[in-house]
Formats: sequence, structure tokens, C-alpha cells
Amino acid sequence: MSDRPGLLLVDDDERLRERLALALWDRGYEVRTARDANQALHVVDAWNPDRAVVDLRMPGMSGLELVRELRAKVPNLPVVVLTGYGSIATAVDAIRLGAHGYVTKPASADDVLAAFDRAEADPLANVEEEGWRTPTLARSEWEHIQTVLAETSGNISEAARRLGLHRRTLQRKLQKKPPRE
Repeated sequence: MSDRPGLLLVDDDERLRERLALALWDRGYEVRTARDANQALHVVDAWNPDRAVVDLRMPGMSGLELVRELRAKVPNLPVVVLTGYGSIATAVDAIRLGAHGYVTKPASADDVLAAFDRAEADPLANVEEEGWRTPTLARSEWEHIQTVLAETSGNISEAARRLGLHRRTLQRKLQKKPPRE
């Protein structure tokens, strides 16, 4: 048994997962990794981590669903959501489901640990830290698309129908990076 605090890291990107796990180990954490939500839930059944970092988009169960499941299994578990698709809507959803913080990729181990520290004082500090106080019109449109896409569980055709867009137009918009403020 290790004296180090335990941290569960869940991300489907193997390269990022292993790089971040090593960096967190170097900063004093015992890190266990999982490539998806199902594997993460099995790890939590056998081991009780002190913290968790969860990727937002993974095959199968989403990171938001995993946050809900983790918080049900370990109610006081601090969770930070890690994603390459940052938006106000998903950040607020993550916080509402019990996440303690929200960090956009690419993120270093220091960024992740800082999110835990900021969340102790103010859970919405992580959203504000990312500079999302006053989104531009393009950013607001992108966030609305992300919200509708999340509501349709990633179904592009249904999201396009709800948005009043052609499916291919929506796919082109989704291939772009989120607009800056």
C-alpha cells in the first residue's frame, strides 16, 4: 500500500493518458488509469482513489455520465473533467453533476492539479479561469451546437434537425476548433 494520495485517470487517448499519469506520479500521486468508463468503474470497485480526472468524450459512456456514476459510488470524490471540447454548457453540466473542475486539453499535470486547488475555493473558478466570461457570437453558436449535440447523445443527424442545419453543414462546423473569445 502506498502513502501517496490516489488518483484515477480516465482517458481514451493512450498517449495522453500515459504521459499525464507519469507526470502525476512524479508529483506524488499513486495513479491508476482506465481507457473508458467501464474500466474506470471496475478500478473504483477495487480501489478507492482520493481524486479522479475524467475525459469528457470517450467511446461508450460519456465523461459526464461517468462523473455521475463515480459520485454515486464515492460521494466525496473530487473529479476534474478533462476535454478538448471546452464550452460553457459542458462545464456547467460537469459542475452540476458533481465535478470539482474543468480543464481543456492540452493540459499538463500542473493544470489538472491547479483545477483541484481552485475548485476547493470556488467550483466555477475553473470555468472563469479558461476565459469564458464573455463569449463571442461565434463561440456562443459553437457552444449551442455542443449543447444540442450532447442532448442528442452525439447523434449528428438529430442534432442537425434540431438546429435547422443540413447534416453536412453541422459536420463541417464540428470539425473546426472552438472559436476564441
